[in-house]
Amino acid sequence: MTIPAVRPELQSPTDLKSNATRDIAAALRALLADVFVLYINTKNFYWHISGSHFRDYHLLLDEQSDQIFAMTDDIAERARKIGAATIRSIGHIKREQRILDNDAEFVTPQDMLAELRSDNLQLTSEMRRVHELCDRCGDVATASVLENWIDQTKRRVWFLYEVARSSCQLRLTRAVGRSNLEHQHRSLAVMRRRPGFAVQTSRLLGRQGPGAVHDLGHLGEGRLAFT
Repeated sequence: MTIPAVRPELQSPTDLKSNATRDIAAALRALLADVFVLYINTKNFYWHISGSHFRDYHLLLDEQSDQIFAMTDDIAERARKIGAATIRSIGHIKREQRILDNDAEFVTPQDMLAELRSDNLQLTSEMRRVHELCDRCGDVATASVLENWIDQTKRRVWFLYEVARSSCQLRLTRAVGRSNLEHQHRSLAVMRRRPGFAVQTSRLLGRQGPGAVHDLGHLGEGRLAFT
């Protein structure tokens, strides 16, 4: 990829070597493009989330999108502070981005959370590479702010993981509960057809004679009817 030349009027003074300025600036431009894409992906899902957990997911993605957008100005200014240029347009973002867009007409909430978790993990990896470059070049200031952004991004990954897992566990619990209830109903239906089941049930309940169970059809609904 061709690194655009910086006009003399935009070359801020820096103590970094020219090669370091060139390489760090290129890495920061690509990182900024990825952050913009992640911001749009997060806002996209924030706008189009649906389902029973709408409010919780809506608020979570709103908070995360604000945090992501707050990174953009600082990343751009880091490039300017070392005498380099930064992102200039949507087309520039498109040429630099590594994180992918999502133009799907519908995405399930679980897939939204999983995709954002993956995008944030990818961003973490990209930031670690930029951090390593800054360490080699002696750009302590950029390395320092990257550490904060990495920590923020790992926190977003953590929240997205836990929220998605909690939702999956809740659905599984409900599914197991429905399955167990259906199994109980089938078992009671079979037992009702056995000879002497009404008498045996009444004895177990200690209700003989007038208090005996007389309507086994209610057992399938979890209720007993006595005379």
